[in-house]
Amino acid sequence: MMDQVRLQAINSVSGPSLENPQLQQFKTNEERQKLINQQIKIQSQSLGLDEPWYSPKKLFNGIYKILTLNLGNSRFFTTYNGSNSVNELILEKLPNTILLFTTSSITIILIGLFYGTYLASKEGSLPEKFISGLAATSRGVPDWWFSMIMIVVFSFFLHIFPSRATPLSSPNEPGYVLDLLYHMTLPFITLVIIGFSPFVYYVKYIVLRILDEDFIKTLRIMGIPKKNILYVHALKNAGPQLSTILGLGITASLSGSLLVEQIFDWPGMGNLFYNAITQNDSPLIIGLGYISVLIYLLTRLILDVCFTYFDPRIKSGET
Repeated sequence: MMDQVRLQAINSVSGPSLENPQLQQFKTNEERQKLINQQIKIQSQSLGLDEPWYSPKKLFNGIYKILTLNLGNSRFFTTYNGSNSVNELILEKLPNTILLFTTSSITIILIGLFYGTYLASKEGSLPEKFISGLAATSRGVPDWWFSMIMIVVFSFFLHIFPSRATPLSSPNEPGYVLDLLYHMTLPFITLVIIGFSPFVYYVKYIVLRILDEDFIKTLRIMGIPKKNILYVHALKNAGPQLSTILGLGITASLSGSLLVEQIFDWPGMGNLFYNAITQNDSPLIIGLGYISVLIYLLTRLILDVCFTYFDPRIKSGET
């Protein structure tokens, strides 16, 4: 906050003399610096920055800034347009993170819902055992290590994909979108391989419990097709459990992954967060953390509302 006040004070006494008459009265740099210090003092007093952190004026200004999403300015980073606003930096990187992590999360969810439900009816089969073993292996392998292995294999040995996911063209060039998608392919495949087997196993486990319910046995006796039982009745009743992991998974994808984005050099939220930590850019770190927590809380609120649709017992108060 003090950095913004200091910058405003400097700008107020800077510029051509014809545009700023105050500059005409300066004979030395000491006089100019004295006026700057006076401006800083006036602004600090008006905002309550010279008071303790618990003062009402300072608390009110802080809460107002938070509610209006005024996250300040970064110390070391700027957007492609040269702005150091934390809000604009986040808005610039968020679409890239959504493009990579959210699309990969949605792909994992679709694979998990259909294939996991299918494996629930094939308990003990070879594909089911393979997925169980692969899920256990995926949980034990760090994402960053597997990412480096993928880069070594597909970039340095096979020369299929570039090792860096940052596009070579600028956002203003016509072929930027295709360039971005091409550089995104390797990290996208990596994230899907890492995440699909644990989610398939989770869906299989949830649906398998539903298949043991009495109403499923009744549907079988009634002659309902097996496919309808699996993908209509069982999967719908697994909605409350699955919606939690779906919502939180997609929410987590909005913040990206610090190590994965840094390894692939993907221009997203995670890479920005990593660089902000290494450069000790506190306004940017606080802004990214605040936005991540805000997205998480909003998602939990939406999930609680959606539970009343997936499980009517919550709305009626039944157990």
